[in-house]
Amino acid sequence: MKHYWSTWKGIVAGAVQEAFPDADPQQVEQALSVETPPDTGKGDIAFPMFPFAKVLRANPQAIAQAVAMEVEKAQVGRDIPGGRAEALGPYVNIFLDRPSVGAQVVNDVLSSLGAYGNSDALEGQRITIEFSCPNTNKPLHLGHLRNDALGESVARLLRAAGATVRRVNLINDRGIHICKSMLAYQEFGEGATPESEGKKSDHFVGDYYVRYAQWEKKDPSVEERARELLQAWEKGDSQVHELWLAMNRWAIEGIEKTYERTGISFDQVYYESETYTQGRDEILRGLEKGLFSRDEKGTVWVDLTDIGLDKKVLLRADGTSLYLTQDIGTAIQRQQDWSFDQLVYVVASEQRYHFQVLFEVLRRLGYPWAENLHHLAYGMVNLPEGKMKSREGTVVDADDLIDELASLALEEIRKKGRDEDQEDSLRRAEAIALGALHYYLLQTGPVKDMIFNPQESLAFTGNTGPYLQYVGARVSSMLRKEAAPPQVEPPRELVEEEWQLLHRIAGYPQVVAEAAQGFNPSLLAGYLYETAKTFSRFYHDHPIAVAEDPQVRTFRLGLSRSVMQVMQHGLGLLNIPFLEVM
Repeated sequence: MKHYWSTWKGIVAGAVQEAFPDADPQQVEQALSVETPPDTGKGDIAFPMFPFAKVLRANPQAIAQAVAMEVEKAQVGRDIPGGRAEALGPYVNIFLDRPSVGAQVVNDVLSSLGAYGNSDALEGQRITIEFSCPNTNKPLHLGHLRNDALGESVARLLRAAGATVRRVNLINDRGIHICKSMLAYQEFGEGATPESEGKKSDHFVGDYYVRYAQWEKKDPSVEERARELLQAWEKGDSQVHELWLAMNRWAIEGIEKTYERTGISFDQVYYESETYTQGRDEILRGLEKGLFSRDEKGTVWVDLTDIGLDKKVLLRADGTSLYLTQDIGTAIQRQQDWSFDQLVYVVASEQRYHFQVLFEVLRRLGYPWAENLHHLAYGMVNLPEGKMKSREGTVVDADDLIDELASLALEEIRKKGRDEDQEDSLRRAEAIALGALHYYLLQTGPVKDMIFNPQESLAFTGNTGPYLQYVGARVSSMLRKEAAPPQVEPPRELVEEEWQLLHRIAGYPQVVAEAAQGFNPSLLAGYLYETAKTFSRFYHDHPIAVAEDPQVRTFRLGLSRSVMQVMQHGLGLLNIPFLEVM
């Protein structure tokens, strides 16, 4: 059990030292590893002695015998977890006193006031995490939803592991793509507004981006007009700025409504229009220092061929900025605003090269903190029918997808005859939709591409968010009828399913810490699914609230309450609503 591994590892390390006084303590520490025996009849924790054969110049079986004897001696009169040591071949296996350990695990959870799973693994670390970063020419789509789910969950995991976290967003509110929507509106808008059209404001703007793409196919010359519009914007043309402010306001207001709906929030929002000039100034300073070069056309370049990359444009010949330019300025601004130990960018894996260049340019500009920048790359999310394309209007809109999932969830609620209160049913349907969406997007490791299947995501059985919500609701329903005690006493014995649950609960804080340190919520998602399955088997096979023995009933109610608290905490870290009633 991971909760006890560190304690027992220290005990066994001390026993090795007692049995072999000449052993180097550092070598002992490095050689000692911990395993879980595949057969519960062979103990709960195992320490292989193979690695000590060379260090101690002895037979592993003889080492195991000597170390097990010293472990037994060490327990006399000491306050350590209950259990006994036994040499089984070349292993020192620990057989825990399951009832006393089980009671300690349950009481640890019950006394935590909902904070069980938090740790100090990253205490003292200041971490900025950037995610979402939408463009103001279209609404959020399914790809954004994976980014948001990943960024929000990683931020929550980092905080649970003790880090001080600052969630930031960069609104990409300027550039050629924005000007394309603006140009299409100038051409076809005729003064229309989201209100006059009865449309959500970000969808209204997105329609003009699609309209531009259709227009460009018929008349490729309009791209040059879009570039002229960008130049006019950068020169401060008042009419262009007035249109830009209006369309950006429409887009951002709509996007913020989607954030609120999906539980996404930020500690600070940056705007590319406010940071790109700082990036341009940094590039010009680097040019003066000889870090970059300007060609005969006036384009500014950085040559990274010496580190296996390529030559990269930093400023166009007309003086306008690129994404890379503004990212340089934004990174510098963030460090000035809030000094971080690490800055994490949650951006699709297609941008790996971009971040390699960004980090290297910042190093060459002389910023030592550039060594602490990390690109959390994630794979693309597509539909069963293929890849999404914003310009062609074939993306899955975030709002429409959530509406569809909520509608399907409401159908399931009604089929089960649980829709007495219409307002409550709609609330639960929305929560189930978000649970289905966020779990499906997070259960796969970040680096992998994935295909999102709405029907599969909503299943109430199997590896899905609604299944986890259902198990949580089942425990909640039982505990409403029969409350769990504030503390439990060790039972006389434990059935195997109880021990398996306790084993999982004891390891929960370590899972949270590992998921945080690896920026990988899928580790937590997998853990919660296996825990829910383990509880379901226990619930099905053994009486809990109706157990005849009062001591057994009290312990099992406390154990069930522990499972519920772990589920609440874990689902919260995945940004999945916990439901007391399904």
